[in-house]
Amino acid sequence: MSEASDRVLPTMYVDPVSGIRVPERRRGADRRSRLLRSLFYGGLFPRRLGGRRAADHYRPLVDWHGPGLLTSAILVLLLCAADALFTLKLITLGATEANPVMALFVYDDASRFTIVKMTLTGLGVIALVAIARFRVFGVVRVASLLHAVLGGYVALMGWHFWLLSRLA
Repeated sequence: MSEASDRVLPTMYVDPVSGIRVPERRRGADRRSRLLRSLFYGGLFPRRLGGRRAADHYRPLVDWHGPGLLTSAILVLLLCAADALFTLKLITLGATEANPVMALFVYDDASRFTIVKMTLTGLGVIALVAIARFRVFGVVRVASLLHAVLGGYVALMGWHFWLLSRLA
């Protein structure tokens, strides 16, 4: 091997603003190669609490959301599971499913019904949390929609309890 091939030259890249080739300034190991450590560290010490640019004020995607959003998301998923159990119980007592989409699944296979219900709700919760700081029609924050869904599930639990008292 030649002496020139043994030397490590700095990585070069083209600056997108000036178009000039400049040496890479980053040093050390690539942090992205340690996924679990990065996720744990980022959860304890979040860096992106708001948008990074002035334009991000309108559509900020952030790494960290407040505990209220986490609480609402978890409660929605727990109440969704309770809703599935109450729905199956009420069906056995003679009630009918009011949601036409879920009615396609609830009468055929209880497992499939529960999986579809939890999957659809989980995907919806993930989407709402991901865009929680966006505003719907420039007025209402998406996080408020998640809180409204939580309120709807609380009301639905009251409805289930009332139906159970009438049918049981």
